[in-house]
Amino acid sequence: MSILVNKNTKVIVQGFTGKEATFHAEQCMAYGTNIVGGVTPHKGGQTHLGKPVFDTVADAVKATKADVSLIFVPAFAVGDSVIEAADAGIKLAVVITEHTPVKDMMFAKQYANKKGMKIIGPNCPGIITSEECKLGIMPGFIFKKGCVGLISKSGTLTYEAANQVVQGGYGISTAVGIGGDPIIGLAYKELLSEFQKDDETKAIVMIGEIGGSLEVEAAKFIKENISKPVVAFIAGATAPKGKRMGHAGAIVGSADESAAAKKEALKSYGIHVVDSPALIGEEIQKILG
Repeated sequence: MSILVNKNTKVIVQGFTGKEATFHAEQCMAYGTNIVGGVTPHKGGQTHLGKPVFDTVADAVKATKADVSLIFVPAFAVGDSVIEAADAGIKLAVVITEHTPVKDMMFAKQYANKKGMKIIGPNCPGIITSEECKLGIMPGFIFKKGCVGLISKSGTLTYEAANQVVQGGYGISTAVGIGGDPIIGLAYKELLSEFQKDDETKAIVMIGEIGGSLEVEAAKFIKENISKPVVAFIAGATAPKGKRMGHAGAIVGSADESAAAKKEALKSYGIHVVDSPALIGEEIQKILG
């Protein structure tokens, strides 16, 4: 099993014929992802990477029955693309683009919620179910099938954590990069619930970072709702206060948003906190035996 996507997931790519989308869609298809078509306005009727191109998401969904969209459009078009996907009946939109205007995303997220569409991202590496379906920009070869679920705010640390788990003799069921922007779709709580329901996932790795309150909210949620063991790492321990680090959401605005405060909060809720991503695999070994 897995969460959200698997080898049978039918996927369209919005912005399909663009340079980035072309490169990554090709990689996703090589991994085994079932991409059934794509959308680029005014290019409907053409084929690209051997798949049909449509003018609108509605046309693509009607023709292909896709229910997941991988979004590779420029930042200014992300809001409209998410809304278009939601209107067309897409159930999950994975938004890779960074620098999406915050106001656009606030509106698009609210709209998607009303329509019952889940969002991963923006500004994220995507989601991968090991050896089945890759939607995004992560290096697929790192992910081996297994029983550890992974949720991360950081892109690069998603790959590092997966690598550590695999080196420790385990594998990844599904890994989700939730994105580093101030407004994102699915966050820790929603994904923790998905992993809790997934029979094949036996443990969960959670990678957080300084700034915001998502990790602390997740810690409370874990204590009350999650029976599976959770290993956590918080990035940004050496970041100076008040300095933005890499992600728009990674700025320490108050004392309880620092790495130290988050680590303490997570520990107090019974979560296995490690001080380095290099220790994630060892911790999983200790827990799962």
